[in-house]
Amino acid sequence: MRKTLTALVAVCIGLAGPATQANAGLFSATREVIAMLAGELFVGEAEGHLDGSGTLAIHSQVNPGLSCRGKFSSSAELGGLGTFLCSDGATATFHFQRLGLFRGFGAGSFSRGGLSFAYGFTADEAAAYLKLPEGKKLSRNGIELTLVDL
Repeated sequence: MRKTLTALVAVCIGLAGPATQANAGLFSATREVIAMLAGELFVGEAEGHLDGSGTLAIHSQVNPGLSCRGKFSSSAELGGLGTFLCSDGATATFHFQRLGLFRGFGAGSFSRGGLSFAYGFTADEAAAYLKLPEGKKLSRNGIELTLVDL
């Protein structure tokens, strides 16, 4: 009996480990973020969790050493709110509207100027939600997203 109980506990422990790791991915989703911060293009990812919380990590396309990280919370009814801090000390607060489970757009206050962003869209789709500099458009150069003249 003791041998059977030990074997059963070992099987349960073995099954619990992989199930926990697998379930973590089931309750979150990561989507590309395209953002304009004070007229500069930033790209990165947002990871949202089932409870509405999430994290954001973006970096400048012009200066890859300049990055921003933050947190947000959201609900389908109210949209979302968040903040982030950049590696150069700049800060932002933002709000966003979910257009579905995996897509949305937003705007906010950035310590150096305007802020607009979209997530879960292709570059062409995101452009409609971004405040691009006048005379510029988004263009994908291979895998890199850039701002180019119209």
